[in-house]
Amino acid sequence: MLPDCTDPGTLDGLIWLTCYLTTGKHVAFYGAFGTVLLLLAITAPTALAFGFGGAMAARAQFAPLRWFGKGYIAIVRGVPDIAFFLFFVIALDQAVEYMRHLWKCPDWDQPIRQGSDFLVCQAAKMPLGNSPQWVHETYGFALAVLTFAIVFGAFAANVLFGAMRAVPHAQLETAESYGMSPRQTFWRILVPQMWVYALPGLSNLWMVLIKSTPLLFLLGVEDIVYWARELGAAKTPRFTDFPHGDWRVWYFLALLVFYLAFTRVSEIVLGRLMTRLTRGQATMGGEAQRKNA
Repeated sequence: MLPDCTDPGTLDGLIWLTCYLTTGKHVAFYGAFGTVLLLLAITAPTALAFGFGGAMAARAQFAPLRWFGKGYIAIVRGVPDIAFFLFFVIALDQAVEYMRHLWKCPDWDQPIRQGSDFLVCQAAKMPLGNSPQWVHETYGFALAVLTFAIVFGAFAANVLFGAMRAVPHAQLETAESYGMSPRQTFWRILVPQMWVYALPGLSNLWMVLIKSTPLLFLLGVEDIVYWARELGAAKTPRFTDFPHGDWRVWYFLALLVFYLAFTRVSEIVLGRLMTRLTRGQATMGGEAQRKNA
């Protein structure tokens, strides 16, 4: 049973702390952990799909497609993540609003670019100003997922491209000698075997992705870092019913525990996955398993 928190000034000790930790802002803080996990759950497979597509493009026989794949890998990997996050989201948002502006407001007679301002008609805003709050939050989250996927997809593409080249070429030639088409060789021989070479790099990339989630605040998403700074900063009785000093160290300590625990669980899962993938493979891991057996 929760204590009566209607008059925080009369509370003390553990009851005060219980009421403090169950305020609306703290509930939003706890929900932000779910936002981070949801971002990872959606971004990881999306980035892997971008990476797989980029790797396939980089090894394509069609020259323009190969140039596109290698250019995507080189350009995105060469731009600092924070610069890409700041630039790409603004550019993408303005591109969407510009296309909607051309469609919805063809009679607009004012320049869209006015100095540093980007002005479109109200009907072209994305999302609309009168949209519910959840629409704005979903739109911002979708932009975050797309940005993370493009950035980490380029790194995944580089890893997968190297893994595809690491598969012994003799196996591909053997498949061709058995009458397999290039398409069959790719999907039945190359792709199943490349994962054992790609997993170490993808594992490191997953860890980097986990550590990069605090960049969400750059995209306007109220993540755990935003709430830790907001709730941990000193509060005076004039602005809150629960005044306290600067408690940011405790909030960020909670984030430290969360990230360390999450990365540790990830290491265990990835280690078991690596053991499973190397079973029967002509790799050092596979040879070690055969000797132990």
